[in-house]
Amino acid sequence: MHVYTSGQWVLLFFFYCFCGWVWECCYVSARQRHWVNRGFLHGPLLPIYGTGAVIILLVTIPVEDDLRLVYLFGMVAATVLEYVTGAVMERLFRVRYWDYSNQKWNLNGYICLSSSIAWGFFSILMVRFIHPPIARLLLRVPAWCVDPLALALTASFTVDVVRSVQAALDLREILTKLAEENEALRRLAKRAEVYAAFANDDLQRFRERTEVEKRLLQQRIDMELKEQRQARAERKAQVEAMVQRRTAAKLDVLETVAEALITCRKHLDSLPNMTPEKLEIRRVELDEIIRHVQERQAVIRSRPANAYHRSLRILRANPSATAKEFQEVWETLRNLVEQK
Repeated sequence: MHVYTSGQWVLLFFFYCFCGWVWECCYVSARQRHWVNRGFLHGPLLPIYGTGAVIILLVTIPVEDDLRLVYLFGMVAATVLEYVTGAVMERLFRVRYWDYSNQKWNLNGYICLSSSIAWGFFSILMVRFIHPPIARLLLRVPAWCVDPLALALTASFTVDVVRSVQAALDLREILTKLAEENEALRRLAKRAEVYAAFANDDLQRFRERTEVEKRLLQQRIDMELKEQRQARAERKAQVEAMVQRRTAAKLDVLETVAEALITCRKHLDSLPNMTPEKLEIRRVELDEIIRHVQERQAVIRSRPANAYHRSLRILRANPSATAKEFQEVWETLRNLVEQK
């Protein structure tokens, strides 16, 4: 096998990144029955395929004449790469972009025996059949343009990686904030419910107006109905409309909580067996909760829709991705993706 220059290795990396993207898009689109622009990046590249191909070529160069060693070395190298990449990406972005948890003989869901076996056969296929004609084509590329072409592709690739990483970080931030937000809404509603009971408010009516789970369920139903009415609307407008409805639902809950708390504060003086010291403590507690409610309202109102658009692109490109840590929020965002 030819020993390549650094520029040629870079070109091979990008070529196999593109081949991997074509394969993934065709395979996933066929399963989903609609076009899916696969991958983490915006461009038509899947770096894990390019990296895997380069690593397989590097480890099999010394043993290319022995298919057993090509199979073994390629399988081990690709499996290690798949595990490390999956673990690092989930640790960094808190999203699992592929998951073998349902497969037999898997390790933490990042790799599985059947996938590793397939990598071994793919290594033989690539070394013996796919790469030789690619290598001959590469050697015909004039030496003077190899490095400039590799540099240009690397620069474009770097810009894409930066943008894509920012989108993935946006998704992680949205998942974290929405999960915290849902939990905060439940805590605030519960605390307000306690004070409403102290003020002899209609507890059942309050629960019905502030029950977050019921409102979130209704929100999902509303999204489905909206999707039927606006099936031909542009995706961006749909997403913004659904985000606005979800935001309005949360703000409605917070407004109800705030009204109940303010009412409770007004009725504190009429509560029996309340000393001046206890009244002051109750007032301070209520003022603190009301402040938290107002701060939460301000945060929800200030959240831009652009962050959703950048993040939902990742979900559309990775329909099998999961985020077990944020299951409720993940399902909500997935519903936004499906409304198209």
